[in-house]
Amino acid sequence: MSKQDALSGIHAPNRVKHSYTQSINGTPEQVFPLLCPVSELDWAPGWSIDWVISTTGLVEQECMFQTPPAAGAKNASIWIVTRHAPDDFQVEMYKVTPGLTVGKLAISLTASGDDVTQAYISYEFTSLGAEGDAFLEGFTTEWYENFMRGWEAAMNHYLKTGELLST
Repeated sequence: MSKQDALSGIHAPNRVKHSYTQSINGTPEQVFPLLCPVSELDWAPGWSIDWVISTTGLVEQECMFQTPPAAGAKNASIWIVTRHAPDDFQVEMYKVTPGLTVGKLAISLTASGDDVTQAYISYEFTSLGAEGDAFLEGFTTEWYENFMRGWEAAMNHYLKTGELLST
């Protein structure tokens, strides 16, 4: 393939990003360890993982894990942690769903008063084709805010009771 042919195949990506700030009833020191694919099994209703590659068995820099296909999806998703900074309460990872999207998740925690944490969470998805474009059409602000409120409620319930929120 010539350079000219390669350049003719380059186009602007179809990409959508949403951000949300949650108010979590706990300190960043209590909340940050819950941002782990294994720990999410304790507090996130419906969360499931197929496998985790990690030196410690928990989330860490360069940890990888797989989640099963979402409802209606053909392929499992591979997640790769690209930033894990416990001292700064920040985590970033990419989620690759072949034939659908590449997503970027970034979370940053900040103390906000006594035993309250502001969790700034952003998801950005880039389409990998027609199926990804259809996914992005459903990745609306309204859908994202509902998803974030559910996550917030589940985490707050877990921090208060030590139990998974029943759905």
